[in-house]
Amino acid sequence: MKYAEPRPYADPEKAARRLLEHANAFEPIQYGRIYIEIINGKMLFGDKATAAEYWDGLQFAIARGWLEYHESGTFVKFTPAGADLFA
Repeated sequence: MKYAEPRPYADPEKAARRLLEHANAFEPIQYGRIYIEIINGKMLFGDKATAAEYWDGLQFAIARGWLEYHESGTFVKFTPAGADLFA
């Protein structure tokens, strides 16, 4: 009988911190923008997170004030609080 392994990003805080690591590794373009497809691609395809885990992590990071999500949905920016996590 096989048992399912716990999902590493089932906890939204762990998913949010991993998203921030991916965002920090990316060189921002104009005005500190980080393309959303860069971080979601690395999270979904590189880390094998589910879409729900990715979205929960992103919402957690936004709620904590670590990331700012643009209304167009095409990019995010670090807030000062989010940038301080890597200082």
